[in-house]
Amino acid sequence: MSEERQFYVPPGGPPRVNAPSSEIYAAMGEENIFAMLSDFYKALATSEIREMFPRDMERASRKSAAFFVGLLGGPPLYHQKYGNPMMRARHMPFPIDEAARQVWLVCFDSVLADAPEKYNFPTEHLPQFREFLVGFSGWMVNTA
Repeated sequence: MSEERQFYVPPGGPPRVNAPSSEIYAAMGEENIFAMLSDFYKALATSEIREMFPRDMERASRKSAAFFVGLLGGPPLYHQKYGNPMMRARHMPFPIDEAARQVWLVCFDSVLADAPEKYNFPTEHLPQFREFLVGFSGWMVNTA
């Protein structure tokens, strides 16, 4: 018999985070966002949380990029292709603890390190975007 998994809910519910500025999409454009997410998924593919992701990491990166395009001010690609994001619900099948969250954030930080030069990410919006990622990833934690 397997033990039933207990889902963790962060104290206080979903973190209150501001959405990133739509100026990010205006500066980067869709192609650069897709390139940035592709590189992010390449970092995840060599990380210790690799097993949490689908076998086809490039396809997964495109799905994630569609979410980020809309989040950053572009067209709602994710919503159009996959429906309502419901990100916490979509991540529930995967046990995500704080250690996994930290690995995810480190992988994103490694891509953001040269994002202004490589993807035309507006430097002035990096702090707010990182703040968003910290809050967003905190809400994905579902295992103590």
